[in-house]
Amino acid sequence: MELSPAYPARAAWGTAPSLRAWQAEAIGRYFDSDPRDYLAVATPGAGKTTFALTIAAELLGRRLVDRITVVAPTEHLKTQWAEAAARVGIPIDPAYSGGKGRTSKDFVGVAVTYAGVASNPLAHRIRTERFKTLVILDEIHHAGDALSWGEAVREAFEPAKRRLALTGTPFRSDVNPIPFVTYEPDPEAGAGVLRSAADYTYGYGHALRDHVVRPVLFWAYGGDLQWRTRAGDEISARLGEPLTKDMAAQALRTALDPGGSWIAAVLEAADRRLSEVRKNVPDAGGLVIASDQDSARAYAALLQRIAGEKPIVVLSDEKAASKNIAKFSAGENRWMVAVRMVSEGVDVPRLAVGVYATTTSTPLFFAQAVGRFVRARARGETASIFLPSHPSLLGFASELELERDHVLGRTITDEGDLFAAENALLAQAQAGESASADETLVPFEALGSQATFAHVLYDGAEFGHAGEVHVGSEEEMDFLGIPGLLEPDQVRSLLQRRQAQRRDLRAAAESADDPLVESTTTHERLAILRRELNSLVAAWHHRTGQPHGVTHAALRRDCGGPAAAIATADQLQARIDRLREWATRKSG
Repeated sequence: MELSPAYPARAAWGTAPSLRAWQAEAIGRYFDSDPRDYLAVATPGAGKTTFALTIAAELLGRRLVDRITVVAPTEHLKTQWAEAAARVGIPIDPAYSGGKGRTSKDFVGVAVTYAGVASNPLAHRIRTERFKTLVILDEIHHAGDALSWGEAVREAFEPAKRRLALTGTPFRSDVNPIPFVTYEPDPEAGAGVLRSAADYTYGYGHALRDHVVRPVLFWAYGGDLQWRTRAGDEISARLGEPLTKDMAAQALRTALDPGGSWIAAVLEAADRRLSEVRKNVPDAGGLVIASDQDSARAYAALLQRIAGEKPIVVLSDEKAASKNIAKFSAGENRWMVAVRMVSEGVDVPRLAVGVYATTTSTPLFFAQAVGRFVRARARGETASIFLPSHPSLLGFASELELERDHVLGRTITDEGDLFAAENALLAQAQAGESASADETLVPFEALGSQATFAHVLYDGAEFGHAGEVHVGSEEEMDFLGIPGLLEPDQVRSLLQRRQAQRRDLRAAAESADDPLVESTTTHERLAILRRELNSLVAAWHHRTGQPHGVTHAALRRDCGGPAAAIATADQLQARIDRLREWATRKSG
């Protein structure tokens, strides 16, 4: 729609884009209140960039400001903002830096990062003072990442004529106030607790009802895991069952180990889901979010074997990272694998299937990651995200529609602090560090993993079966085969129907004393063979001390074939037979 007659677009600054209802309403409120500071909280994919640039064009047209400064979290987003601004007739320099001092007179504005501001806040302050400046603070919560960043942002942009703050993700609970955000007492939280006050909020639930974002289905996978702790103890646990905090972190790390069967099985399931979605959405793409660069490369190699196509790998320290994202966004490749480059703000509308394969388990990062998949292009498109049955991740998924504010003064019992503590523990384990520096400690080692399908989580409800089922089974395919084009109410209806049909089939099979597994002989046989192989490898480890991964690699060299998660029954049987031969020879 056009801007309301009260706020006509100025031809000098391009044509106003078509606005969504929430954008038009928020813009109307902005000009009604005529604020110096304005905070808009809108779910990822809702169109915060268009909202902000429309306000910028109007302010420029009214001569209320004559320069724009955009502050973004990453280098890639600077370019993305510049490209979006160019489409509405606002030339922005994405290559500007504080040390540069000046930029071409052809530009009306500049785009910088929070880190860039922190490196030279005085230079940005001088520029802000020289002009009537509108500062757009994209993902404003980054100004609270470190006290020094917040102080730099405040120093640099305190003289600004206008400041427009944007965020699309849940704020943390901490003690660092975010510059230019208003805080109000929270009577429900007790004395001394302050909560951020947004001028306009547009949450995921509202956006879903408006068909602005896609419905998100979460595929949760559990499974059996084995690992060796830094103290040398070998632990077996089941992902999805209650575990202590440190065991849950270690279990998650084991599941995501590129050499294990868990991640290979989940990647294969995600690729099958992507194939189903592409039947209705031919250019649909998938994204794997990895913890580190080594894991990203290993996941890409697994996906190449599974999908028969080389994924695009995006690593933050590579100069071609932004170009690779743009290449994937404009192309039809099946998969992209990245570490953190696409966690926030990056716009790849064709992303439809994701694998959350990172050990980062905070509500902020999870919301950022999910935000990459929810942008709606056409009615009926859905988003599918595969994740471990980790309690914190399942909790975030079930609370996707929950709106959060930034809270100051809350105690350490807040969930954000607890998750931060968990991730600090995990980071220490990954670095092989010990508080006591005991030389008897050994590096953490993932010994083995086996994935099982747990359930689909949608709109806070679980859909699946009593207990977990084998990856590749018909029961899993009942859900993986859901069409890629469905309205939100159709998603829930179909999930309920699939669950009821499978429950009736199970009941009929049991009453006839004819287990349903007979109809899934191939899938069950593969699962049985994988379990038998893993048991034999574990026994061989106890007998010889040889790590599980080394044994699996040796069997693959001797017998041929891919990883156990995607091997055929004959290949698995050959490895079982070979390992038994080794055991017999050693006994002899």
